[in-house]
Amino acid sequence: MTFFNAEAYERLMGRWSRRLAPLLIEFAEVREGNRVLDVGSGTGSLTLALNATRRSEVVGIDPSPAYVEHARTRTADPRVRFDVGDAQALPYPDASFDKCLALLVINFIPDARKAVAEMRRVTRPGGRVAAAVWDYGDGMTMLNTFWDAAVAIDPAAEPRHERHMPYCRRGQLSGLWTEIGIQEVEETGLVIPMDFASFDDFWSPFLGGQGPSGSYVTSLPPDRQRALRERLRKELLAGKPDEPFTLEARAWAVRGTTPDDGA
Repeated sequence: MTFFNAEAYERLMGRWSRRLAPLLIEFAEVREGNRVLDVGSGTGSLTLALNATRRSEVVGIDPSPAYVEHARTRTADPRVRFDVGDAQALPYPDASFDKCLALLVINFIPDARKAVAEMRRVTRPGGRVAAAVWDYGDGMTMLNTFWDAAVAIDPAAEPRHERHMPYCRRGQLSGLWTEIGIQEVEETGLVIPMDFASFDDFWSPFLGGQGPSGSYVTSLPPDRQRALRERLRKELLAGKPDEPFTLEARAWAVRGTTPDDGA
């Protein structure tokens, strides 16, 4: 997967991560003073929101050195730390966090089951493990519109459509949490508006090459890029003036409690 340019990611998805982060924090019931691990912290949206809204001690961990370096520039608070590391082998002792959260990352981890087991391991008994993933199946209008247009002009793009990603449909995250032995599992939908200033505000972030959609765009020759851009312009503007517009985005969120008996 292509995640190497933090600034480009911020333009494509980071701005929406910042909007979604407070909703996950509230759903996960993070309290002031909790020690929290942010798994797959990316450019730092969730970590910084946790620190700002809950005055928590937060550790963010991400496999991308470029993303971690960028996140470190965003805060000087000594209660916040960013580490480079693998969600499938978290470098922290057992039961070392009160809460463990993952925002928009579970579906990208090669072995999500192992990663969630690690999240459970590092969370204290009675602590909370929570995550959110975009509803690529039905509720992520921005990316569904993008991929539907891509497939319409390039049927070979169908396997890359993000609706095929794991853990992006109702019940899949909660099923994974239950399988790992996390208790009191609950799942809900978190909805945010995505506000675009213009069509270019929608289109240009894909040119940064980040994630499945961005890497697809940058793999296309110029004429195919233009064809996709114009198809999307037609779909989104439908002949209306190029002015601000809003798309809705839903994420599925799950939370659960680590067992007290160490089971």
